[in-house]
Amino acid sequence: MANLRITINSNLTSKLMKCLNKRSFSTSRTLSAQPMTVRDALNSALDEEMQKDERVFILGEEVAQYDGAYKVTRGLWKKYGDKRVIDTPITEMGFAGIAVGAAMAGLKPVCEFMTFNFAMQAIDHVINSAAKTFYMSAGRVNVPIVFRGPNGAAAGVAAQHSQCYGAWYAHCPGLKVVSPYTSEDCKGLLKAAIRDPDPVVFLENELLYGVQFPMSDEALSNDFTIPIGKAKVERSGNHVTLVAHSKAVDLCLIAATELAGKGIEAEVINLRSLRPLDIDTITSSVVKTNHLISVEQGWPTCGVGSEVLARVMESEAFFHLDQPAIRITGVDAPMPYTKSLENAALPQASDIVTAVKKILKAQ
Repeated sequence: MANLRITINSNLTSKLMKCLNKRSFSTSRTLSAQPMTVRDALNSALDEEMQKDERVFILGEEVAQYDGAYKVTRGLWKKYGDKRVIDTPITEMGFAGIAVGAAMAGLKPVCEFMTFNFAMQAIDHVINSAAKTFYMSAGRVNVPIVFRGPNGAAAGVAAQHSQCYGAWYAHCPGLKVVSPYTSEDCKGLLKAAIRDPDPVVFLENELLYGVQFPMSDEALSNDFTIPIGKAKVERSGNHVTLVAHSKAVDLCLIAATELAGKGIEAEVINLRSLRPLDIDTITSSVVKTNHLISVEQGWPTCGVGSEVLARVMESEAFFHLDQPAIRITGVDAPMPYTKSLENAALPQASDIVTAVKKILKAQ
């Protein structure tokens, strides 16, 4: 089962929206919900926090005059000017170091990487400078910085643009690591990350930028935040627990909808935060469903799913499992460029359905 793979088909977005439309909301939320893209939710969070706190500024490649490679910073340069929205040269090590230094000096930088794959150029600053300084200074020096940008597989961009770095950064003490899914996740968590006194790695997904999700009146307010470290149950169920983050939540919701037609109710947990990990929400679900499957687009070895399963094994929830827990991941190989091979390298909803049927011994 560790080698289960998934293809993301061209109809994924439409299928996702059908799943979202079928989700149960309270009457008040349904009536007041407004659609907003992930891109606009991130932009709104940045705008509101820059307006609230003059110490907040953005830097990165093409974030200013070009409005950002993915238009997340659209309009912010015109509104806040050169001193607070700063175009940098193509040198991740350089501008990440500048951002960390600015954070140590009392500012609150938001450092955008055009892709987290290229953040490897700056990993010394992220880990050795940002993550460790509070500890090494005996609590004297905070580093209130957010490293944000697209992470994980996109489409047709091959091995050097498609890695998921969730497990890499979640491994490191001193960092908080966020991997949002919906527009509400993105807005609430980015605002919380900017306000946090410690470094936060904020992992977005390129393929979700243009997807619309409902936004409640609460989420549209300037004061809306989501606490880092709290997962969300996207869909309730009592037969099996599906745990995922970012784009993989799509797959779980699609699979859960198909399984519901067969009389199997899957509970879908959107992790939202990888460090700290909300193990309480996961274990509570496992105690109820007695079955666990983790789903991620990253590699299997030392992945997020590995940590989820290990933490459950070490908890009281282990004694409630009726079958061994399963990981569904990407293939343990660099991402190929060819579309057919790219599809074969990523998990797909049908694999989740197959895995659920196997552990439930269902036809």
